[in-house]
Amino acid sequence: QVRLVESGGGWVQAGESLRLSCVVSGSIFSLNAMGWYRQAPGKQRELVATLTRGGNTDYVDSVKGRFTISRDNAKRTVYLQMNSLKPEDTAIYYCNTDRDYEVVYRAHFGSWGQGTQVTVSS
Repeated sequence: QVRLVESGGGWVQAGESLRLSCVVSGSIFSLNAMGWYRQAPGKQRELVATLTRGGNTDYVDSVKGRFTISRDNAKRTVYLQMNSLKPEDTAIYYCNTDRDYEVVYRAHFGSWGQGTQVTVSS
């Protein structure tokens, strides 16, 4: 059973930065693809960024150039560096992981962590 613990969220003003962390247990972390997702009030959860086990990254257009996903296999942790935050980035942010990149890309997960709240004021 994979366990995901997200942290690092908070309340910031537009233009500021946050770094989210997600500690993963219960899987062979280094062999997995990783994803960050977010869910804003009244909206569906959306994919924000992915990171393959080989180090390739992809981002939703709205965060390209502002967000960076990275990982530390030794710490079993995936990060999301968020710069130049905007009010529309306000959401609960979640991470998740799977050996299969398609699962990560399509967010076909059976369970999620508690997420971490990011609030950006204008």
